[in-house]
Amino acid sequence: MTPNGAIVFGAATILATVTSGGYGLALLYTLVAIFSLIEVGPRCAGGLKRAVIVMAPLAAFMLVIWVGVVGRSPSEIATGVEGSRHSALLYVAVVSARLFLIVFLVQAVVMRFDDRTPLSFVRVLNMPSAAKRLIILTLSLIETLRNSVDRSHTALVSAGVVTRGISLRNVGSGWILVQTVWLTAITTVTARMRDKWPVENTLALLGPALDGSEKGLSVRDIVWAALAVMAAIAGYYLSWRYA
Repeated sequence: MTPNGAIVFGAATILATVTSGGYGLALLYTLVAIFSLIEVGPRCAGGLKRAVIVMAPLAAFMLVIWVGVVGRSPSEIATGVEGSRHSALLYVAVVSARLFLIVFLVQAVVMRFDDRTPLSFVRVLNMPSAAKRLIILTLSLIETLRNSVDRSHTALVSAGVVTRGISLRNVGSGWILVQTVWLTAITTVTARMRDKWPVENTLALLGPALDGSEKGLSVRDIVWAALAVMAAIAGYYLSWRYA
């Protein structure tokens, strides 16, 4: 599978996930499970674990708000009917299932190409050079922000303001950590964009480094994309037929 095919498959599946429910989601879950087992293998268990970690707090929060507090689904609120907690629970389940599938799919696609560097992955994408440069620079800023967070946390731990583990001191000093991370990140990113990139002539050097290696879709890519489209159509039909 090529990076271009992975982008097409991921985009088609995510679009189908956003617009599907019930039977459609069941088909898409099956398709993504088959994709991850064939393209990623046993390593997809790591992506599944990260998807659970990301989605569990959000699902719990939605349960508290929509089922515990509101007690009605958004569609019932929009139509002005009395509603029930059962419909609110169904709404939370569908939204959580969609988000979980999207998070896991993104993890699976990333793990499929974990043997590539971000530069080599973006280099073979069929898109304008300006878009490629924007992606690489954005990824660079993400790494810069991550380093800024680590440096801020280490500095505050060294100063005794916060601790490494869970403690009451962290509760009282959490706002200080947020302010420190924000100021450090803004300062670092601004310095990189204003000073480091112009001095190193980064924008001009990225052009030759990213151009000239575009590749078309392979047969494998077309098969996966076609399966995503067919699953979306079949799921929509079944959801409409048995609604």
